Amino acid sequence: MRNTMAARWGLIAAMLIGAGPGHAQDSAQDTEAAIETAVAGASADAPAAARKQKECSPDIGCVTNLPLPRYVSLKGEEGNARRGPGLTHRIDWVFTRPGMPLKVTAEYENWRRVEDQDGAGGWVHYALLSGVRSVLITTDMAEFRDAPRMDARVIAQAELGVVARVLECRPDWCRISVSGERGWVAKTALWGVGEAEVID
Repeated sequence: MRNTMAARWGLIAAMLIGAGPGHAQDSAQDTEAAIETAVAGASADAPAAARKQKECSPDIGCVTNLPLPRYVSLKGEEGNARRGPGLTHRIDWVFTRPGMPLKVTAEYENWRRVEDQDGAGGWVHYALLSGVRSVLITTDMAEFRDAPRMDARVIAQAELGVVARVLECRPDWCRISVSGERGWVAKTALWGVGEAEVID
């Protein structure tokens, strides 16, 4: 729309420059008409722009077309979370746990708005995020079982706050790995996966 407006105003300027003294009145009338046309054109373009904006569903990322919200993990040693999507915005939070799960709630160009289990976060550059899935243990001494059911044998335990890698998930259970230990943990003891999310 900006290019269209520029072309229209360029046409108006050309009309004014080319007009001689004897055509001043005609030029004024032509200019008024051109302005009205430009304004009408801009108004006509506005609904189209609005429609394009509305094409982005609130539960689908406009940049990646992936679901929102969704979970990712921190790729490096740390990641700066900024107040807005750009390097000029101040840093509000710094994530410092490699592999920690984060929830993506919005997208803008190369930036993703993320939050941790406590809701802290901000805008992070996508290069700092990974699609490798992880979870945070949210109960003390979470039990690892050898099968995804409560009567299965307990083979290990993990402390509150431990970050674990996701191997697979069923609607109510996830098989995770921590320091070489692997087992099934109830989703109620984890943060970083959707309630009914299945991961193969």
